[in-house]
Amino acid sequence: MTFKEYSDYDGLGLAALMKAGEVSPAEVTEAAIERAERHNPAINAIVHKGYDDARAEAKGPLPDGPFKGVPFLVKDLLIQVKGWPRTSGSRFAANAGVVDAEDSGLMKRYRSSGVVTLGKTNLPEFGITGTTEPGLFGACRNPWNTDHSTGGSSGGSAAAVAAGIVPMAHGGDGRGSIRIPASMCGLVGLKVTRDRNPHLPDGYDFAQGYVVENIMSRTVRDSAAMLDVTGVPEPASPYAPPAKERPYMEEIERAPGRLRIAWSSETANGRPIHPEVQAHLEATAAMLEALGHEAVPRGLGIDQRGLYAIQNKYSGANFAAGMRRLIDAIGREPEPDELEPLTWASLRNGRKATGEEVMWEQQELRMLGRGVMALFEEFDVYLTPVMGTPPPPIGYLDPMTVAPKDFGKRNGEVFPFPAPFNMTGQPSISLPLCMSESGLPIGMMFSGRYADEATLFRLAAQLEKECPWADRKPGIWG
Repeated sequence: MTFKEYSDYDGLGLAALMKAGEVSPAEVTEAAIERAERHNPAINAIVHKGYDDARAEAKGPLPDGPFKGVPFLVKDLLIQVKGWPRTSGSRFAANAGVVDAEDSGLMKRYRSSGVVTLGKTNLPEFGITGTTEPGLFGACRNPWNTDHSTGGSSGGSAAAVAAGIVPMAHGGDGRGSIRIPASMCGLVGLKVTRDRNPHLPDGYDFAQGYVVENIMSRTVRDSAAMLDVTGVPEPASPYAPPAKERPYMEEIERAPGRLRIAWSSETANGRPIHPEVQAHLEATAAMLEALGHEAVPRGLGIDQRGLYAIQNKYSGANFAAGMRRLIDAIGREPEPDELEPLTWASLRNGRKATGEEVMWEQQELRMLGRGVMALFEEFDVYLTPVMGTPPPPIGYLDPMTVAPKDFGKRNGEVFPFPAPFNMTGQPSISLPLCMSESGLPIGMMFSGRYADEATLFRLAAQLEKECPWADRKPGIWG
């Protein structure tokens, strides 16, 4: 296998080559490292190079999982890798030299799939924003056009996959942080049902289930195969989702049948989305009809502005609680210059929230979430774009330079769709179905019933065949 061929394979394709003896895990690892060194100066996706560890790991023995020997990257947030620093994109953790003593539970599951982990990827500070432009590491740039954002908060992972450095990478999603970068970088990005990938005893319930971890990939089958490995209930978990009926790798071989699909461009602020995105949404609905599905214009049927408004203190208090754990571990409060302005504001506001306010918002969120789920009594899938605009330029959402008032307005303009499904815990997938006139990816988002990843995988596999994206490559590639 030549270096040129490496990036043309997805994860399962590379694993098949290695299983057949056509190439070794060590050779594949070197191919990935070569690409990382060649492309990273332009896109700034990788912030910790674990190449020596990866080379040693590739020499084996490796677990006999579906991705045996396949290069992999992890986001520098939440997940813990033994012996590696965990900065969370923040000077505070970086200055304190936070290093994890053990692999976290999910990391152990990734290793059991057979992957060889090369390093850690760029992210906004503590994953707060929908763009990856942290003060600590600098902006991560989109391989399709380096003047544009990769999205966030899993932007580094998305950029590395889009550039062909690795076929898939880990991310986390609290308000769209897998689906947004998948959309901006032209990838498959699934936000799983809450606790489908257990956080295990070291997770502290990540925002009461709002935050989930999974991968971004270039193919639907890689996403299905990895979730078959990682999406196994944690023993004694109080939140285990309903069990799947069969492996997801079998689901993607099954026809989805005739689905009832609601679709909408309705936003919380009532403003129209970018006309190019609107046109692609309508074309996607028409394509679904042509495939035999029923596509019906229908909004969520709830007060979306109210949904966003009643979670500020709840989310803030949760962030403050997480920061307290980090502060206790480091042994001191952050210095004024060790947190970005938006992070300081989130921490201060979270510390002011009362128990009554937090619990009231939690109760309200549960009731509004029931309203969202009511739509799925009538429909199988809900379709929207992932974003309200094509990928914005670097700086448009920079939390260091954009005034807070403008930042909030721009967030509402660019990211009006993903967050409700974090609040309800439902699965939601971004598929790279569309491209802007300027050559930037535009993802469409399909959300399903609680715990029904199976329907999303079947539909995603159908759309991948109908509207293939594998041959589309960014300017920085391979």
